[in-house]
Amino acid sequence: MLIREAAADDWPRIWSFWHRIVAAGETYAWDPDTSENDARTLWMNPAKSVYVVEDDAGVVVASAYLTPNYGGPAAGIANAGFMVDPDHGGRGVGRALAEHLLVAAKDEGYRGMVFNAVVETNPAVRLWTSLGFTILGTVPEAFDHPRHGRVGLHIMYRSL
Repeated sequence: MLIREAAADDWPRIWSFWHRIVAAGETYAWDPDTSENDARTLWMNPAKSVYVVEDDAGVVVASAYLTPNYGGPAAGIANAGFMVDPDHGGRGVGRALAEHLLVAAKDEGYRGMVFNAVVETNPAVRLWTSLGFTILGTVPEAFDHPRHGRVGLHIMYRSL
């Protein structure tokens, strides 16, 4: 697999799985009805470093962004968003992309990374904890999950 910086013309390939993941309403605290234009603005914002993962056939199977979580004197703490095409899950793509982004964040001068709203039922919680993230706290019943009802949102952190 190849992990590279995203180009503007990658968006349609990212959108093909982005909208399915967000519309499912299970892992992201974004409106499931987010339009393609609004989604592009959220994900491909010029203030973000955006990456894609291509499989051996050149198919984009995942994407992530890296951005400052805060501004000013706290701008040294990164935030990131990750999406793996559900058709390509369970193959180590998410782990490879996460490891790549942790290195990229450190190379960009970030001192740590925080996730502000990780749905506690998201299988990625296991990935993040295996990569050294800790759960700083959980906002109880903050997320209306379509299958599990109200579940918590974890705030997770890792020093770089």
